[in-house]
Amino acid sequence: PDQAPLEKVAIFDEAQRAWTQEKTAKFMKERNVFSWEMSEPEFLISAMDRHDDWAVIICLIGGGQEIHTGEAGLPAWFDALKNRFPHWKVYVSRQISDEEYTHGLELEKFFNGLNYYPERDLHLAVSLRSFRSEQVSDFVKSLLDNDLPRAQNLYSQLKYKYPIVMTRSLEKARNWIYSKARGTERYGLIASSGAKRLRQFGIWVQSTIQAKNWFLNNKEDVRSSYFLEDTATEFDIQGLEIDWSLVAWDADYRMENGSFKPYNFSGSKWKMVRNQDAQLYLKNTYRVLLTRARQGFVIFIPEGSDTDFTRQHSFYDGIYQYLKEVGITELS
Repeated sequence: PDQAPLEKVAIFDEAQRAWTQEKTAKFMKERNVFSWEMSEPEFLISAMDRHDDWAVIICLIGGGQEIHTGEAGLPAWFDALKNRFPHWKVYVSRQISDEEYTHGLELEKFFNGLNYYPERDLHLAVSLRSFRSEQVSDFVKSLLDNDLPRAQNLYSQLKYKYPIVMTRSLEKARNWIYSKARGTERYGLIASSGAKRLRQFGIWVQSTIQAKNWFLNNKEDVRSSYFLEDTATEFDIQGLEIDWSLVAWDADYRMENGSFKPYNFSGSKWKMVRNQDAQLYLKNTYRVLLTRARQGFVIFIPEGSDTDFTRQHSFYDGIYQYLKEVGITELS
């Protein structure tokens, strides 16, 4: 339809995850709509732009949350505005200057040619995902940004009220979780969807979980998260929380020569990820995994085995040494 919608206000949650033109065109083609030429942001704005008097679009943005192929990020909204809707008024927080939002582009390039108005109060400065510490998100960001001094400082501030520990023993990780959780506090095992070489530990990310069983069933149900057997990936747990998490870290995001390197396990070997969008998605995958716990988490980093060329010690030792340098407590 080409008439104006009944609604005058649209709220887009997780707006950074809106689809690119290519992804939207693929979706529409599957529904027998061909020759689609708009991204998801462009289409939404075009629908609201049909109003003759006024309309409002509220975009709720979470930095570093794009994990699916085809998620366009914040630049797509500004591209749509500049290319087709420069008459719209744009109210924006200046706090979106971080690379998590801009994908490395200069902020001023977003605003060129637009009627934009900075609004300080549009930035929600405190993350309430964890009631124990508002610094967890900042810590995880600095950790993944390889900002060692800031990560060390933040960890020293939050470790007593929000425990974060690591181990190279899955059994020790499980026992730590058991010792921390009280009553019906929910805990679970989570890992990257690309963590395909953790299978020998019973961590099989290609086995699909049933979310309702994993998140809701009780301690007597082997399908529930409480058993620490079925593994939830970033796709299962994004946007949700548990009280305590066991994060299994595989060699898909490893530390080499002082920086993180993204890999994909294909066939029988690891291959470095070259595509920039895919690199970002993998970084964001670990951002999601490390921010799911409300009360604390343990990181499991395998020892590796030089008899298995897909799980060499060097693939995991860099991660372990980096986390140790940050100061993360290792379970004895």
